Amino acid sequence: MTEDLPALHPSAQRVADALHAAGVQGTVRQFEQSTKTSSEAAAALGCDLGAIASCLVFVADDMAIVVITSGAHRVDTTFLAARIGAASVRMATASEVRTATGQPIGGVAPINWPASLRVYLDEDLERHPEIWSAAGTPNAVFPTTFDELRRLAGATPQAVAAQG
Repeated sequence: MTEDLPALHPSAQRVADALHAAGVQGTVRQFEQSTKTSSEAAAALGCDLGAIASCLVFVADDMAIVVITSGAHRVDTTFLAARIGAASVRMATASEVRTATGQPIGGVAPINWPASLRVYLDEDLERHPEIWSAAGTPNAVFPTTFDELRRLAGATPQAVAAQG
């Protein structure tokens, strides 16, 4: 007997379909409470804050980029700019996030964007055997791994803040 699960939000369903098409085995989970912030997602999932993969949109030299960072980190834009060879890096506005990814802040998945984006993956996420990432809405997430995230997003592993 199968349990009747509530239907996913249409945005989360589009991400779930894209994940399935990409060969991802993990299932999208939708929560009644928000998983918009890393701390909210970690609390809902009962996992370490560092195992939350936040897909953040920045603007580097007038081009949208995505940084998938550990929930335990804050991206240092000056450090990141120097590492990726950009003159400047700043957080994207809500409108820029939506335009670049088709998804809202707090719900940006590492897949299913309208166009290809340059993506950097926080090297620190590699130490977590299971990582949780947003799935198109601020209430949906899916389990993945560092290698799967790198493949899905076509991401380049990168330190995103100076350590120590």
